[in-house]
Amino acid sequence: MTIPPHTHSDRPNSASSAGHGDAALAALIRALADLRADMLHQESVVSARADSLHADHRLGASNLLHYLALRSRDLRPLQERLMAMGLSSLGRSEAHALATVEAVLGVLRRLAGETLTEPPSARPDFEEAARLLASHAESLLGPPRPNRAVRILVTMPSSAAEDPSLAQVLLESGMDCARINCAHDDAASWQRTIDNIRRAEQRTGRRCRVLMDLAGPKLRTGPIEPGPAVVKIRPQRDALGRVERKARVWAVDAANPRPAPEPCDAVLPLEAEGLALLARGDVLEFVDARGAERRLETAESRADGAWLEASSTCYLVPGLEVRRRGADGRRRAFGRVGALPAREGAIVLARGDRLLLMRSQEPGRGAGNASASPARVGCTLPAALERVRVGEPVWLDDGRIGCVVRSVEPDHAELEVTHARAAGEKLRGDKGINLPQTDVRLPALTEKDCEDLEFVARHADAVLLSFVHEPEDVAELQRRLRELGHGDLGIVLKIETRRAFERLPRLLRAAMSSRACGVMIARGDLAVECGFERMAEVQEEILWLCEAAHVPAIWATQVLESLAQDGRASRAEVTDAAMGERAECVMLNKGPHVAEAVQALNDILQRMEGHQHKKSAVLRRLRLAADGCDAT
Repeated sequence: MTIPPHTHSDRPNSASSAGHGDAALAALIRALADLRADMLHQESVVSARADSLHADHRLGASNLLHYLALRSRDLRPLQERLMAMGLSSLGRSEAHALATVEAVLGVLRRLAGETLTEPPSARPDFEEAARLLASHAESLLGPPRPNRAVRILVTMPSSAAEDPSLAQVLLESGMDCARINCAHDDAASWQRTIDNIRRAEQRTGRRCRVLMDLAGPKLRTGPIEPGPAVVKIRPQRDALGRVERKARVWAVDAANPRPAPEPCDAVLPLEAEGLALLARGDVLEFVDARGAERRLETAESRADGAWLEASSTCYLVPGLEVRRRGADGRRRAFGRVGALPAREGAIVLARGDRLLLMRSQEPGRGAGNASASPARVGCTLPAALERVRVGEPVWLDDGRIGCVVRSVEPDHAELEVTHARAAGEKLRGDKGINLPQTDVRLPALTEKDCEDLEFVARHADAVLLSFVHEPEDVAELQRRLRELGHGDLGIVLKIETRRAFERLPRLLRAAMSSRACGVMIARGDLAVECGFERMAEVQEEILWLCEAAHVPAIWATQVLESLAQDGRASRAEVTDAAMGERAECVMLNKGPHVAEAVQALNDILQRMEGHQHKKSAVLRRLRLAADGCDAT
């Protein structure tokens, strides 16, 4: 759309300004008029493409262009001059950029003595902008609660498919939307989870939007050779090394293994016919894998196994011979340790080590001779290595291990470890690989995503698009949804890579072809891609652009993580959760204490909404201020 021209010339009459003896005022008017002209010009350049936008988003698209024009220059000197006059510094112009500039320009012209016959004509105006963002948030995320405008999105665990009560507990605690991650489980499990959510809606009278997250092209480390098959048994000791609690071991017949009837420190399969004949007080003796003489005391013998206790740390491997000493003190042959599961493989990497990132899926392994046989590991998407270049950074396992590319060969890229703890880091299989400076050109929708999309389109209220990089990725998702007869399904762009962040204005415009759309700030991968030191400003910029486009934003990754996992939040996590008030939705990940996390987040958001909206302080009455006045 094209905004009607201002009722006055964009260039104020310099003689008129000078007549008021205020050169500074005239300079401010010129600066604001130039700014307004640039904003209108930016809109006119791309106005021809407005037809591709959904009608509900055309004002938002225009305002986004205005805001980008506004932020394309350094406004700090102008802001200081405006603040010195007691005027708006344009610092809260995101949702109504042109209207803000025109309002300040109008005040300046009045101060200069100009006669204004008509009000500014910019759309959206202040009230309309707030209404549009609220309306778009409701279209995507559902209506807000009466006492809280910011929604709470919860990632549903796999157990939600089997536990009908979980969805009800979460809804009663404050959940507004449920996220189902298509990277886990299957359609049958997703269906049971959704059925449980719908039944919980009926029981509680509360609505819940279901958002389904497509897995996307996961760039991860390949399998790693398994470690040794060994069971470590260790008692609990105090600070002086004295045994506080003996290790509890469930011994079971290796030919007919039974799960432990209650929690234990280890399960030990034994190839012994006389296992059921063990009596309380019998001792099993052996020389462990380190050559140390060790013993396990029989605490209880049962038909399906026996409970043993250990007072010393021991390592047992398959085939290790075990002897029994009974109450009479005589030692007798008893049996051998049966088959044990191999430990999960890992590669230990320290600074300066070399690592070959392989195209093949051959199991990775650690270094042999460091100079001739470096460590190696495959990657799940070999095509990603085609565009890797020497000197580019590579981050592994959520940024725990940092590397730089030293050479690129047909079958691998050779990396040098540059960031790791002094003691080294363990790299395991199926860990994330980030290539923040590599132009990886992989489609956002994989073959599995397209299969999953058929279920998602029928059952979800919105779909989350992972690893989106280009507007074409968004267009392809929209095309497939139309083919499935669900072109009106809401879409959420997950901004989790540096490339997605740098293309955010174009991605937003592509998403605004859909009736309902939003953005998730996936801060975990984004922090690795952009650098942890930049994460604070990156998430701010995403929030600003979403507000400028009147598109709801979802604040995600590790919100109240310690509370959800361990039952206790850190001070930093509470502050981070409070910052999420500036988004339209905050996401919690699954965990044993997720219901407690939902309750805590509900309370935090309600309190913060009384003090702040977006970047603006809300000046509700402060009891502290009133008490301070009384005291003085």
